[in-house]
Amino acid sequence: MRLTNVAGKALGALGRKVAPAQASGFVRAVLERAIDGFGPLPGAAKSAEKALAANNGDTEAAIRDLIDSHTKMAGAQGFATNIGGLVTAAATIPANIAGLALVQCHLVAAIAYLRGYDLHDPNVRNAVLACMLGKSSVRQLVGDRRLPATPLGIATAASHDPAVDEQIAQTITAELIAGVGGKRLATFVGKRIPLVGGAVGGATDGYGTWQIGRYAAKELKPHPPKQFISGG
Repeated sequence: MRLTNVAGKALGALGRKVAPAQASGFVRAVLERAIDGFGPLPGAAKSAEKALAANNGDTEAAIRDLIDSHTKMAGAQGFATNIGGLVTAAATIPANIAGLALVQCHLVAAIAYLRGYDLHDPNVRNAVLACMLGKSSVRQLVGDRRLPATPLGIATAASHDPAVDEQIAQTITAELIAGVGGKRLATFVGKRIPLVGGAVGGATDGYGTWQIGRYAAKELKPHPPKQFISGG
């Protein structure tokens, strides 16, 4: 555990170092593919509509189904290493990190759609990315002024500040490398014991995705009024 924590901090430092040059391209590539669809993964709106239809128009039931299906998807071994060109925008980011980010971003975007948000709105897109950080990280980053507001505040801002795009992209990339990278080391250590490595990786990714889905469902309230937030 101590080794994992040290590795996580080191990977976080690496993420913050490469983020200014590469974060925006990587994060926006994930976001676009999550919303538009990528390979066997349909667009977020299409997935949301399908879940809604399967639950007879019950939005909350559809959101629960989306969280459940994406939790299973994130835990499935092999998915994260088969998404190919997504990582070309940031060569230092492993494919498994990019794959997990794609699943989680797709989940949050689908939830946002069901709650009535316009996925073409740049503020909403930034809010989708911010949700991927999770509740505790968002709280800390807002307190440290590394995020301008909570995901709800970002989504409902009355105007769009382009500077927030880059700020969020850099923060997301740094946190993904620090958090997921550290967990991957635990998985690597687990592989020293037969069958343990896959279980560690699948359980960690699945649980993390479940947490993000739950956070997004609570944070992105339906039809909120516009708000004003201060720039970075």
